[in-house]
Amino acid sequence: MKTSHFVILIILIIIALFGWKQWSESQPGPLDEFAQCLADEEATFYGAFWCPHCADQKEMFGNSTKYLSYVECSTPDGQSQTAECTDAGITGYPTWEFADGSRENGVVPLTVLAEKTGCELPE
Repeated sequence: MKTSHFVILIILIIIALFGWKQWSESQPGPLDEFAQCLADEEATFYGAFWCPHCADQKEMFGNSTKYLSYVECSTPDGQSQTAECTDAGITGYPTWEFADGSRENGVVPLTVLAEKTGCELPE
């Protein structure tokens, strides 16, 4: 195979993968309404991009994560906490804060989030 054909093939594969990623992220998730309800009920998810437990919590929501009220607490260098999270008294990740001021720390099961907010989990 000529080098130019190989380069074109690689470019086409990259474009296809990018397109697939964009398409898959735009698809409705099974927890869209639940995640939107959590946001509407003022449940706030505080986390950090480098936190593996935060990633686990986000994974539970899949594409529906975009509807959560999420606050990134880490500075871009991963070395400090943002003023917003310091002012809120966030000391660990993930932390969920609810409208009544109560908090849950760690990866919180969806059933607990539903109980704390009155949001209905889909069947």
